[in-house]
Amino acid sequence: MKIGFIGSGNIGQAVATSAIRAGYSVVMSNSRGPETLKGLIRKLGPKAEAATAEQAAREGDMVVVTVPLYALPKLPTDGTAGKTLIDTMNYYPGRDGRIASLDSNSTTTSELTAKHFPEAHVVKAFNSIIAGEIVTTGKPNGDPQRRALPIAGDSAAAKKDVTDLLNAIGFDVYDAGALHEGYRFQNGTPAYCARQIEKN
Repeated sequence: MKIGFIGSGNIGQAVATSAIRAGYSVVMSNSRGPETLKGLIRKLGPKAEAATAEQAAREGDMVVVTVPLYALPKLPTDGTAGKTLIDTMNYYPGRDGRIASLDSNSTTTSELTAKHFPEAHVVKAFNSIIAGEIVTTGKPNGDPQRRALPIAGDSAAAKKDVTDLLNAIGFDVYDAGALHEGYRFQNGTPAYCARQIEKN
């Protein structure tokens, strides 16, 4: 499977690194253009290529959106119809500006993502773990110290895609339920998410 990345920051690079180790190929993009990703592609190796965000969305069998939340309204949507789309984003008002619908708890970051990508199957994932730990803390299936990462989504098939990816890179999955439930993990800190999992 090929994964298209819209965004190549810390989380994107960590997920891409782990996915390549597990046998996936990746298409990386950022807001500055593929020519700025040459160093990253050399680092990731032959299973990685650089592209525009539009190309990454079209070429990926699965798409990872991992940008600052303020950039969401400007992201391309062509090529995402029918695809599993992983939303890693968290809301940080100091960076993203105030978003009234999030401040009032009338929606969630993942529901905003689903609204922007209306024909994709959005799954919230990777927003509850420090980027570096995606690469360093994965463990083989059955290891008693294996971590579980929460996901949320409305499509069972899409959640299966994400569960397979997480399992391949060394993590169990805690299914938090429907996409709206992703708000429980948008704090983004592992300790917070562990407390939420314990409550359930």
